[in-house]
Amino acid sequence: MDESARRALSVLLTGADRAAAGVRTRTPALTESHLSEYRNLRSLETKESFEATLKDARSQGAIELRWDDHDQSGFIKRVNLLDVAKLAAFLGQPTAASVVAEASFRLQQYIERFPVLTEVLQAWQKLKRVRGLAASEVGMWVDAVAVVDFARANTEAERVDLPLRVASARLFNDSKRIERLHAPIDVLLLGAIDAVPRDSSDVWRELGLFREEQPARLAGHVVVRRERIAACLDVPYSGLAPATVLGLDSQPSAVLSIENQTNFHIEARAGYDKDVLLIYSAGMPSPAWRKMYTTMLRDIPVGTPVLHWGDVDEGGFRIAARIAREAAISGHTLRPWKMSPDDIPESLRRAAKASTLTRMKHYAEEAGWGELGEKIAAAGVTVEQEALV
Repeated sequence: MDESARRALSVLLTGADRAAAGVRTRTPALTESHLSEYRNLRSLETKESFEATLKDARSQGAIELRWDDHDQSGFIKRVNLLDVAKLAAFLGQPTAASVVAEASFRLQQYIERFPVLTEVLQAWQKLKRVRGLAASEVGMWVDAVAVVDFARANTEAERVDLPLRVASARLFNDSKRIERLHAPIDVLLLGAIDAVPRDSSDVWRELGLFREEQPARLAGHVVVRRERIAACLDVPYSGLAPATVLGLDSQPSAVLSIENQTNFHIEARAGYDKDVLLIYSAGMPSPAWRKMYTTMLRDIPVGTPVLHWGDVDEGGFRIAARIAREAAISGHTLRPWKMSPDDIPESLRRAAKASTLTRMKHYAEEAGWGELGEKIAAAGVTVEQEALV
């Protein structure tokens, strides 16, 4: 097969795929402009090689050829598509529709548990990539589902975190495979293809996986009971392995979890001598962090204020909803701190998309903050936590 002719026919197949997907309205064809390289040939042998390939495709019923003259001694001036499936077969390439159909078949069994996969398939049907991944890379999504299932089964029950590469080796016999699946795993966890992408470390933390284990940071004039010691938290804060925390030996007047590191450090320096327990959640907290959190809350009388301070954006409310579920396990009700639109100065407000606001409202309701969710939706804005310091 003439390589130049193959490239031209591949352009025609791409146009056919776009037309079938509804992203192109013109009838797929190769015009004189598409055929300019061929029409400028000065070598008869090269010209005949190009034409022989197109004639073969015509004989297969894939295309129609139109020439400058009736006796076909001149140049081809137009190539019309007759049958996209036959053209694809002639080129030995799948059609985009067949690739999406295969992807749909492979993902169908997971859609009930991960409804966002419907959005992924809809994007592929329009020939769009999702996080840079095309339908031909569906295997990465299948593996991403396996990672989420594996992590949840192996970390949620026991609330222990696992080294990322150990988990990858166990699951795929490839210690680096999970790291290459960051994008599809993030989409599966966020549940929306247009959600703001997160750093890989945030994704691993949510699943209870880590490259390097990080201590939980706590501050306040509060006595924490651990495996070998019960002691007041250090100044300005203490970093403790979550699994070693067994409870509290003093009663804080309130508990405040803080999503962002900068704000935690500021509050820790200002409040290390107060009896308010401050806990840095490091974004979405890991299973081990959540186990530590519920363990400590069980030692606190119901009615003690349990608060959370996070970003007034989609990610912030999603994190809050997760922490609220943990607080409820221990018999407490989580309340928002500085997360109302009323706390956002006009100069710091950023307009949010309707889909983002819908998800923010949903997560606020999951956290038990229905009224706040309504206010967020009405305000139509977001802001990062650091801007409110």
